Amino acid sequence: MTPSIQPIQNKDRVIFMDVLRGFAILGIFIANLGSGFSGFNEEANLTGPFLIPHADQQMRFLHHLFIEGKFYSIFSLLFGWGIAYQIKRGDDNNTNVIPMLYRRLFFMLLLGTFHLLIWPGDIVFFYALLGFILIPFRKYSNRTLLIFALTLILLPIVLYAVKAKWAWLNMPAELLSQTGVEVSKKLDGVSTEAEYEVWIQQANWWDILKSNIGGFFFRYSYLFFVSRIPKVLGVFLIGFVIGRSDFYTQINQHKKIIYWVIGIGCILGLPANYFLAYLMQYYGGDYWGLKIHGWYQTLVYALGVVPLALAYVGLLMLGFETSLGKRILTYLAPVGKMAFSNYIMQSLIGNFVFLHAGLGFTGQVGPVYYTLFGLMVFAFQVLISTFWLRYFYYGPFEWLWRSLTYWKRPPFRINKQ
Repeated sequence: MTPSIQPIQNKDRVIFMDVLRGFAILGIFIANLGSGFSGFNEEANLTGPFLIPHADQQMRFLHHLFIEGKFYSIFSLLFGWGIAYQIKRGDDNNTNVIPMLYRRLFFMLLLGTFHLLIWPGDIVFFYALLGFILIPFRKYSNRTLLIFALTLILLPIVLYAVKAKWAWLNMPAELLSQTGVEVSKKLDGVSTEAEYEVWIQQANWWDILKSNIGGFFFRYSYLFFVSRIPKVLGVFLIGFVIGRSDFYTQINQHKKIIYWVIGIGCILGLPANYFLAYLMQYYGGDYWGLKIHGWYQTLVYALGVVPLALAYVGLLMLGFETSLGKRILTYLAPVGKMAFSNYIMQSLIGNFVFLHAGLGFTGQVGPVYYTLFGLMVFAFQVLISTFWLRYFYYGPFEWLWRSLTYWKRPPFRINKQ
């Protein structure tokens, strides 16, 4: 009889992975504040105490340069890394963990569905879907996986070009968008952007929940249009290779590789992301119109985002190897250990602060102030996560997810005697 796989205990966790998760959800929250929660629109020419036109424009540029795409890439890397970690742990225990992983992904899908009703920009549901595609890749060698990864990351360059030439190839995105319009029209009577702007100001929480059902289709229309599937799956595969090869546990042997990753990430990534920021700031509309500047944006995104994200990871790896760096970065670990719960919390806070059903700050807070707000929320999450984990083994959603995955309740409260 082979031993059954058990939930990962604290002593088995790779603390650095929790540090990376904490770092990633900070960047994801700031990105989400700009792309969804805050409702900031620099073309609206609004004025108010939390809007600083010139400084907001500069901060927006910095977000495109240093944040856009990099933090969900780190989160994607960690997802692949975590899957590989689970498989390797099962192999070490002579246990087939694949059925457990499929259960884990299935319940992740359900929890992602719940989160979609709160925040249609959710990534949990999307990652779970792609996780089912990732697992069969375990049969390939690391070299083959890295070739697949590079191909997938660069694939959007080709996809954008062919969609610009043959518009019918963008039909999945258009079909999903039209479905979103029809669903929204039936559920909340909204069929145009102008109607939505009026409707959202009177919408209550029940109205918003119904609206987010239609938001699901708009979200996946966007994901198809921007070719997010190959981008994320490609980074999954890089993370899978890192996890399967024990790269991090043998970091002293791989420092030369890390220096190369940081060097290439900065030399290639920083200029590419500078041009990405410029194109997003001044030619953003061209991207959606499938114009040449949109293709340029796709090109520099593919060449710059993942390399710079990997450079961030490499720098954090080296920093974590120093006593001072480890002491500082470890403060992020509790947030990362409770990443799912903190991600849900960020959505609830974002909704409450910005939607008119809550405090109603939509469109009234620019990049400077919503960046400060994001840092304040994250600092609060550092404190509350640290406090929570003194008394509980897991965050509430992590515990629920594990209970469903293993079909038994793991210990939750720490018994201090």
